[in-house]
Amino acid sequence: MSESEKRCTPECEFFRCGQRALVKQRSKIYCRWADDVCAGPTCKYAICARGRLLANGVCGFTVKRKTVETEPQEKKITIKIRGKTLQRLKGEELF
Repeated sequence: MSESEKRCTPECEFFRCGQRALVKQRSKIYCRWADDVCAGPTCKYAICARGRLLANGVCGFTVKRKTVETEPQEKKITIKIRGKTLQRLKGEELF
């Protein structure tokens, strides 16, 4: 994990519990399902409301995207035409 990547925390405004068992008590986030302090992204019911929670518990908002530019490949498509359509086209190209 690099310096820019941060782990997801229950204090995040987008952090949700799949069991709807999160309760904020004083300064701690408490889980009514486990009767203990919330485990955060290691819990199997942890969800991000924006869908950015990665499998390793890292917040997807802190990860920078890696883009690679590729050149499009030219493809030739051959179409076989029979009957009256072939007579009307008389060997003209379709595109």
